[in-house]
Amino acid sequence: MKNAFKLGTSLVAFTLLVGVSPVAAQSIVGGESVAAERNEALTDAIADDAERELARFGNEGRPQGFTGSFALRASAATGNSDSVDVGVGTDLNYVWGPNGIELQLNYAYGETDGEKTEESLYYGLEYTRDFTPAVYGFGKVQGSVDAFSDFESDTFLSFGAGYRILNDDSTQWSVQAGPGYRVAEIDDALRGDISEYAIGVSSDYAQRITENVYLTNDTDVIWSESDTAVFNDLALSVSVTEQLALRTSILTEYHSEVRKGMKNTDNTFGVSLVYAFN
Repeated sequence: MKNAFKLGTSLVAFTLLVGVSPVAAQSIVGGESVAAERNEALTDAIADDAERELARFGNEGRPQGFTGSFALRASAATGNSDSVDVGVGTDLNYVWGPNGIELQLNYAYGETDGEKTEESLYYGLEYTRDFTPAVYGFGKVQGSVDAFSDFESDTFLSFGAGYRILNDDSTQWSVQAGPGYRVAEIDDALRGDISEYAIGVSSDYAQRITENVYLTNDTDVIWSESDTAVFNDLALSVSVTEQLALRTSILTEYHSEVRKGMKNTDNTFGVSLVYAFN
């Protein structure tokens, strides 16, 4: 799955601490406050930011060699209630000629008053080869492990072809599809595990709104006889520097078959700091 990053719901103070230039300690009385200086530095950095690369399927337009990004969110609270929330995500790419490999990992963990409330891992490994500037082939394995879902683990191995519908400086849109095999471990209270052939369809859309702001929407649909799963990741990113961005997202996960009393759809809202490197 292209950008299946399951981020937590905490708005992170850590984000601002890391995302702007350090501010030296100073007296509270007199002079400009630390908060004001940090806000000013953040505003200046956004205004002066260089263009950022948009996400794409396939290898057309992607830089040769190694590129990637790293996303982090973290928060902790003490007092009447103790809680910890941590989320880590990475997107690593290596392109040589018409060939490309992409690895995506995302881990989220939450705990309240010593009791675990969330633990999930989403992953994807994909190989692509360009045949023309618009057509490419792919093979991939993607899946999830979630301690708090009816689908405790879900893995899909597939291959197929993709087509770039739009590909210019401000907009990219690619679609791909192919057959595969799905293996899922399901909560015993629901029904037996899944092991069957399936079909996967993906859409990857990215739109540059301004020089510093861009919108992405990535969708994966996996259909099999036992269940239809849909993952949709809608995100808005704002560049802070040439390598840093603030990302807000809504990840929607849908399963057509769930046990009685459970909802078909889960939505996760997140804010994170993303560091891109070459």
